[in-house]
Amino acid sequence: MQRLSTDIALGRGLFLVRPLFGNASCSPFLLKQSIATCCLQGELQKMQKHFIPGDLLKWGSLGFVRTSRYATGFKPLQPKPLDSIIDMESVKSRSPQDLATVWDDYHLGRGHIGTSMRAQLYHLLEHRATTCEYFVIPLWRGSGYTTMFAQVQMPHMLFTGLEDYKARGTQAAPYFTVSYYTEFAKSKDLVLIRGDVVFTSKLSDSEAKWLLETTQTFYLNDVRYKLVARFNKETRDFQFKDVLQALDMPIL
Repeated sequence: MQRLSTDIALGRGLFLVRPLFGNASCSPFLLKQSIATCCLQGELQKMQKHFIPGDLLKWGSLGFVRTSRYATGFKPLQPKPLDSIIDMESVKSRSPQDLATVWDDYHLGRGHIGTSMRAQLYHLLEHRATTCEYFVIPLWRGSGYTTMFAQVQMPHMLFTGLEDYKARGTQAAPYFTVSYYTEFAKSKDLVLIRGDVVFTSKLSDSEAKWLLETTQTFYLNDVRYKLVARFNKETRDFQFKDVLQALDMPIL
């Protein structure tokens, strides 16, 4: 998927100057080692049968701030409204390309990922996610991979480690959250996307960006989407090695 943005200067006066994060700090804890592919297959089938939640709002403590509190009860997802991030009036006259670039550049170095997509692609992603809410993505690190569990329930995506999800179920803390803003879908054919890395000890900004872009390709590419559909609808036929092969990763 090609980005709409081009290399033009960052616009001024479009974004509201206000704090984006709370003051809570996160308590780092170590990621477990990757599961061998043969063992992972059985674990995924168990998860799909017993553990996958049916409601995005049941993920614990989902406020889009960097925090370590995640086992203190449930509360609804509360992303930042777009008008708390961007001056809506100032961007009405901007072209889609200009707005996309300003949005992307604004988030650089702020602990967020800013990107965008055409409205048509968003609607395809939204449509496919209605029946295929879950997927697993291998994140390559060093000489192996860590498996990430994705929940796609538009206009949001959540990512957490598969090991953490197996251990904590619906109270597993998301490492990375994504919100899609459709306010300009009709007027500019543009959907703004904001990602927030909740646990910096678990996931770097560059890894989060790769996860977002890669997950989107699995939902938007017809060939890759067959794997997503198989994972959600034909569990017994799903092979994790097919995901590794699609990403040109070695089968360990």
